[in-house]
Amino acid sequence: MAEFQRAGFIGLGVMGEPICRNLAVKGGLPVLGCDTDSAPLQRLAPHGVTAATSAQIMQQCEVVFLSLPSGEIVAQLSRAADGLLANARAGQLIVDLSTSPVDVTRELAREFEVKGATFIDAPVARTRAAAEAGTLSVMIGGEERSFEAVKPLVSTFANEITHCGPVGSGQVVKILNNMVLFETVVALSEARAIARRSGVDPQVVLETFTRGSADSFALRNHGLKAILPGNFPEKAFPVDYARKDLRYALALAEQTGVQALGARNVDVWFDAALAQGHGNRYFPVISRVIDAE
Repeated sequence: MAEFQRAGFIGLGVMGEPICRNLAVKGGLPVLGCDTDSAPLQRLAPHGVTAATSAQIMQQCEVVFLSLPSGEIVAQLSRAADGLLANARAGQLIVDLSTSPVDVTRELAREFEVKGATFIDAPVARTRAAAEAGTLSVMIGGEERSFEAVKPLVSTFANEITHCGPVGSGQVVKILNNMVLFETVVALSEARAIARRSGVDPQVVLETFTRGSADSFALRNHGLKAILPGNFPEKAFPVDYARKDLRYALALAEQTGVQALGARNVDVWFDAALAQGHGNRYFPVISRVIDAE
């Protein structure tokens, strides 16, 4: 951590704001923050985060974290006329906490390398509550040297940090993690619908699953806490974000020649949820699309 004198943080949304707060409070470095919305910057100011532009962050910080809604936005911000690449410096480390397409991540890494900078992927998993508590899971793709350099800072907001391999590998693991989660939530939603229509209390079915071979993290969290009670708030992990991640998985499947019919099935339900106006609601809302009562 000694090589970093100042950290930058671009993107202070649902996940970015609590991550940045933990970094500022526990990281031992001055932190410059940037977002199009001034509200999170005002909330972070008492925690030692100084507002700055993205150009100022790139000019003044040795390590820069990105927490943006999509890989497309990461690429746009990087390649803009006065963007991240235009202001990148030799020896700088850019850490993308966003979930981004694998091919875009690897292309950006090559472009930053031309400037002497290093771009690594470090997508985060778990909830906003985990971001607040500093207990995220982070999957990092990059060289061992970069991983070791950034690990102490990442540990301010994560308690599970995995080095997945070369650049892009973190995105592969995160995208596939989400793909499996989405498919499991569809299976749970189908089980709930069939049970209800068969005259069996879905609560009995799902709670019994926890004591059998169908037990899973998705069952205990998405099944029992969202699908059963019908709890699908806004500003959780919404359908439109989930669909973006699923599309990344489908693109990766296509690039690698895998059919991924299970993932395609999820896409059908996400499309239906969007068509019914559920785009901003917590993605297990697809259970109510699968079983419209």
